[in-house]
Amino acid sequence: MNEETDLRIRQTFDRLRHGGRPLTDIDQALMDAFERLMHGLSETTDGKITIVNVCTEAEVSRASYYRSPVAQAVKEILEAPQTRRPEPEELRAEVSRLKKAERELRREHASEVRELKDTLAAYANQIQVLTLRNAELETQSARLFERLRQSGDNVAVLPAPSPPLP
Repeated sequence: MNEETDLRIRQTFDRLRHGGRPLTDIDQALMDAFERLMHGLSETTDGKITIVNVCTEAEVSRASYYRSPVAQAVKEILEAPQTRRPEPEELRAEVSRLKKAERELRREHASEVRELKDTLAAYANQIQVLTLRNAELETQSARLFERLRQSGDNVAVLPAPSPPLP
């Protein structure tokens, strides 16, 4: 967490302490728990900055949290654009972003593989058709050569075709 975020937390909580209403033990426990989480020093949770974790760290019910003025202060701190999350929180967000990017790449890759398999199947079909046609032509050619061989002198040579007129 950067100094600016730390200063924002202290200023917001000082404003609560010096406000009109005295803070209860629950309020103080919530502030301490929130600060521990923001510093990445959670004692009983996974360290994520969530309301459930703040309540768990403070050993306070969520109903008590929402009745406390600390709830509004925490919301204000977290919504500030310059608030930096602790490094583990930032790393979790980065992991989440990377996992999403990986899923997208896997989806694109699967789509490309499907396309290539379809193309391969089309080429295989064309090759099969051409192979069959080639076999037919070879058989036909063999039959014609056999007929030619058997005909002996009965075959007359045809004149070469004349070139087309311009």
